[in-house]
Amino acid sequence: MSNVLNIASSIQAETYAFEFSICTLVTRKLEYNEMLQSFLSKGFSEDKCEYIFADNTEKNNFDAFSAINLFLKKAKGRYIIICHQDILINKDGFEDLMKCLVQLDNLDASWGVCGNAGAVGPNHIVYYISYPDGTFMNKGKFPLKVTGLDENFLLVKNSANLKVSNDLSGFHLYATDLVLQAELNGFSSYVIPFNLTHKSRGNRDADFFRIRNELISKYNRFFRTRWIQTNSTVFHLSGSFLGKLAGNPLFLFLVRMWNGLKKRRK
Repeated sequence: MSNVLNIASSIQAETYAFEFSICTLVTRKLEYNEMLQSFLSKGFSEDKCEYIFADNTEKNNFDAFSAINLFLKKAKGRYIIICHQDILINKDGFEDLMKCLVQLDNLDASWGVCGNAGAVGPNHIVYYISYPDGTFMNKGKFPLKVTGLDENFLLVKNSANLKVSNDLSGFHLYATDLVLQAELNGFSSYVIPFNLTHKSRGNRDADFFRIRNELISKYNRFFRTRWIQTNSTVFHLSGSFLGKLAGNPLFLFLVRMWNGLKKRRK
């Protein structure tokens, strides 16, 4: 019996080797090195942070979804930063980010993901970000709970044990998928006031629209109205009022009566 593990007696506070794991998909080494140096200069030292990258400099060895799942699996930091190689940490620094996270913990202990730009709902986009031309875009009262995040800078709580979808691929909308996965697992997502410089404003190419269609198709199917049958119970799932009405106990009783009548006729 010496090899039996008693989980209850071994529960303890989670410890991490680093405060942050800073993870990046790299296609241009020079730009990545510039990004890395900007982190180091703002207090994200190697005793407090590990730096992980997926190498796409020669060819696409990884798409964003597969790389992110690898990052989330391998990261040893309390918080996992997933960021573009074309950002510069030249505004706020390590202590500023830690203050944002303490504030977020006090507001909502069940947060799982945060970033510097996102959307609260239709036509309600919020951001706290700078661009190389000197523009600082600041819209929203932060921290602000959102339904979607921008990909330039994402921060994931390691203890949330999140991942992105295995059945999606490409280089766009993985933050949207991550936010949905977080919500499905009981975690919320926020935009926080952490300012950095992003060198680009995004690119909605043909692949963006392909992934958008595939993501819509996936979640439309997942969130479809349906009956769930287990060995011990049956229940109805629906997000709509009519769906809930159709799945109420009276409706289920009538369905059972109808099925029973058909069996007796046979």
